[in-house]
Amino acid sequence: MARNLLGRYVWLIDTIRRYGSITREKLNELWVLSPYSDGQPMPRRTFYNYRNAIEDLFNINIEVNPHTYEYSIATTGPRSEGLTDWLLNSAAMSNVLSNVSEVADRIFLEDVPSARTYLSQVISALRERHPLRFTYTPYTRSTPTHGVVIEPYFLKIFRQRWYITGRNTADKRIKTYALDRMDNVTILDSTFTENTDFDLDEYVRDTFGIIFSSGEPHNIILRADHRQAKYFRTLPLHTSQSEIVNDGYSDFHLRLRLTPDFVSEIVSLGDRVKVIAPPELRAMVIDIHRKALSQYDA
Repeated sequence: MARNLLGRYVWLIDTIRRYGSITREKLNELWVLSPYSDGQPMPRRTFYNYRNAIEDLFNINIEVNPHTYEYSIATTGPRSEGLTDWLLNSAAMSNVLSNVSEVADRIFLEDVPSARTYLSQVISALRERHPLRFTYTPYTRSTPTHGVVIEPYFLKIFRQRWYITGRNTADKRIKTYALDRMDNVTILDSTFTENTDFDLDEYVRDTFGIIFSSGEPHNIILRADHRQAKYFRTLPLHTSQSEIVNDGYSDFHLRLRLTPDFVSEIVSLGDRVKVIAPPELRAMVIDIHRKALSQYDA
């Protein structure tokens, strides 16, 4: 990709999103002031070439209102909005890091091992509705299961790992698999039709992490000290999160299933968070803390 071209795409998307809607003239004024323009306006042909490239690369459509001649980013729903933000952040990071070789030994990044080998294949199968066949070795077993076949429904990244959730064709159940525990992945030639009874929004609505069952959702209250409350505000645990601010602490209300990964998250916060409700979650957290302390008994 030409020098700074990716940065130009990101600039164009960010600018239009920031303004909501913007005329070509105003966009050109801002472009001239940007670090990408060399003080020159953007030619009309270049603008349209960038629009097409942005649609191809990011699946983002820049629309024009035929009455006001203003440009805006087409809205595609909350999940697509989140994916767009993730893609833009990744593209912006890649653009910045591509020119920092002289300080590479002073930049530390988190590894996402599952993205390197099979992510592209899994996305292709997801997009084209092809089943996947693979060998799977979960962390709970030392021997692999060969010939697992699933109809992929959706992907999720959690704790630096990618997971694919889909219908296991052998036992006809929806299951989740970690990409870094998969091997010998093959995209099958056949296609499938997703079960019309499967509601993706409902399936993931009340979950934290990648465990999508564990009973009914609960109304949860977490009491956080003022420092942890700041972290929860900037990086909410869940979309259902709301906050009631008190003197010296905040109560955060959520609606979630009490899955093991959510319980582990609360335990990891230590004394910065206290479970107020429900009693079932309090009991789970207390039990884990007690077992951890028992490891240090003489």
